[in-house]
Amino acid sequence: MFQNLFQKQVIMRRVIYSLVPVFLFSIYLYGWRVLAITAVTFVFGILTEYVFEKVRKKKVSEAVLVTCTIYALSMPPKTPLWIVAVGIIFAVAIGKEVYGGFGRNVFNPAITGRLFLYITFPTVMTSAWMTPGNFGMNAVDATSTATPLGIMHAGGHVDFLNMLVGLRAGSLGESPVILILLGAVYLIWTKTGQWRLMLSTFLSAAAFTTIFWAVGASPYYPPLDAMMAGSILYMSVWMVTDPVSAPNKKPAQWLYGLIIGGVTVLVRTFSGFPEGVSFGIMVGNVCASLLDELMPNPKKKKAPAKKPTPSPAAAGAEGGS
Repeated sequence: MFQNLFQKQVIMRRVIYSLVPVFLFSIYLYGWRVLAITAVTFVFGILTEYVFEKVRKKKVSEAVLVTCTIYALSMPPKTPLWIVAVGIIFAVAIGKEVYGGFGRNVFNPAITGRLFLYITFPTVMTSAWMTPGNFGMNAVDATSTATPLGIMHAGGHVDFLNMLVGLRAGSLGESPVILILLGAVYLIWTKTGQWRLMLSTFLSAAAFTTIFWAVGASPYYPPLDAMMAGSILYMSVWMVTDPVSAPNKKPAQWLYGLIIGGVTVLVRTFSGFPEGVSFGIMVGNVCASLLDELMPNPKKKKAPAKKPTPSPAAAGAEGGS
C-alpha cells in the first residue's frame, strides 16, 4: 500500500533517520504534545500533497515526510493543534505544490509554513512554551515559560549546562545541542547534507552576534549562550541544507549561509521578534538562484593532449626504413 502511495527517495529517509534522536528526546521534554503535534502534521501534510499529486497522476514524494518532521519539531509545544494543521497545509500547498511539486519549489516548505504561523499568530508562536522534562509533566498548564532568548532579552541569566544538554524551554526539537550536532555528523558522513551550508550559516550568525555584543548593540546576548539559544543550530542542520531551495555552487553556498546568519542576528537584535532564523532562511531562499547565477562556473581542467597513434601502414613503413 505505502509503496504504491509514496515515491521512493532514499536520501529523504536518511534525513528522517537523523531526526529520530531529536524526536525521542522531545517526547521526554514535552510528552504527549509531541505525539499529537506530529500526528496532526503528518495527516494534513500527506493529505495535502496527495490531493495535488493525484490531479497530476503522480505519487506523494517521501520528501513530504521530511517536511512534516522538520515542521513538527519546529513548533512550540503548546501550539493549538488546529494552528499546526493550518501551518502544514500552507507549507505543502503554497510552499511546494503550487510550484509544481518536489524539486520545483523556490522556498523551503517547512520554513514557509512556520514563518506563516510566526507572522499570522505571533502571540501563540512566541509564548506557547512549557517547562521541559519528565515527559511534559513538570508543568502541564504552563504557557508562559520563558525561553533562553526571552530570558536574555530581559537581561536575565541562562544556565549554560541546561542549554548544552537541552533541558530548556523552546520549540520541540530545537534544544538538544548534542543530538543536533550528531545529526549533522550523520548527514555529512552519508553525504546527505551539505556541510558548507551548515558551517557558513552558523559561523556568520556567531560572527554577527559577537560583533553586536562587542559594540554594545546587543549586550544581553553573550555569543556562546546566544548561539545555543533559539533555533539557529536546528535550522542550520535541517532547513538551510534543503537541496532544492539552496544554491548549488560552492562559493554561492558560503554567501548563502552568510546572508541567513546575518539576517537572523539582525532580526534578533533590532526587531520585535525574539528569533529571526525563519526570516533569514526565507531571504536566503529568495537569493539562492541569483547567487548561483552570479558565481562563475568552475573551470574544467584540460585533459592532456593524446599523442596520435600511428596507423599500421605508417608503423610498417617506419620499421622498414
